[in-house]
Amino acid sequence: MRYAVIDMKKVAGQEILTGAAAGKASALAIVEKAGKEPADPSPLLLDFSAIKVATASYLREAVFALKSYLRGSASKFYPVVANANEAVREELAVIAEARSDALLVIETTGSGAVKRQSIIGSLDPKQATTFERVNELKETDASSLMEMFGSVEKTTSTTAWNNRLASLVSRGLILEFSRGRAKFYQPLFKEAR
Repeated sequence: MRYAVIDMKKVAGQEILTGAAAGKASALAIVEKAGKEPADPSPLLLDFSAIKVATASYLREAVFALKSYLRGSASKFYPVVANANEAVREELAVIAEARSDALLVIETTGSGAVKRQSIIGSLDPKQATTFERVNELKETDASSLMEMFGSVEKTTSTTAWNNRLASLVSRGLILEFSRGRAKFYQPLFKEAR
């Protein structure tokens, strides 16, 4: 899968990112740089590899507010933080905890392939299990999850599985596709571990 990559240093013009106002300006610049909506749901990589420091106030506006905006507007872009150093990841974790939110964070190779992914923030146990199932299966829907895992998890209602999947989509953690009236789901990065 091809995806848009936004170099956060180019967006902000510096290696140290601070302040809510700068974060809001970066969020607008990211939307502009991303361009038109993709035909299919797709990750939007916010590449922090050249960033030394980013404050919580900056990240709240540039990452979390952007994610909320895109997911709330039914965008086909799913923002993901890529190649953030430990200091930036710690700030992201503070915001995720304060907002009771979660964010997908990845590391890429020099060629751009995803080598590792993790979630910053927390999911309830049922959401975490559903996230793992989608990543294992590579493509699924609520009915399939109910048939395969409903009795094991004592969740035999398709509606319950739909709710779990919708929650993960709204947090930007899995991709949602439509085929007519049916919806199916895929991980953002099928190759990631």
